[in-house]
Amino acid sequence: MDKSKQQEFLLQKHKDVARIDQESKRTHGWYVRVRFQRKTHSKFFSDKKCGGRYSSLLAAVAWRDATEKKLGKIRTNKHLVTVSNSGTGVVGVRLNEKFNRYEISWVTTEGKQGKTSVSVRKHGKEGAFIKACAIRQEKERVRLGL
Repeated sequence: MDKSKQQEFLLQKHKDVARIDQESKRTHGWYVRVRFQRKTHSKFFSDKKCGGRYSSLLAAVAWRDATEKKLGKIRTNKHLVTVSNSGTGVVGVRLNEKFNRYEISWVTTEGKQGKTSVSVRKHGKEGAFIKACAIRQEKERVRLGL
């Protein structure tokens, strides 16, 4: 690869890959962190051991991609939320007992917040939950282009 292509690759943003240049400890390289299902997998790629800044970045990106594949994580440069903070256990789906409905939220392809809801009274609790989860899955498929 020619110098300009290498320079362009170095300047790109690479999800889950961070540059570390700590002169005081003579530490220079790329730190990769892959988070999936509440576990973090990380590795440091030293410029010195990999043969330079560009080579260490290539190694870091290759390791990230291989690790995500091994874990079963979808490879995308878009942000994915894999842990639910709601009581339903499903990301983007929560039960609003005050209004007796499941509320669904997602990020659109334009990066804006999308929201809708499914009535528990109309569909029953289980039916509304199933419908809400299906809506959320479809919105994620659209956003990720799957």
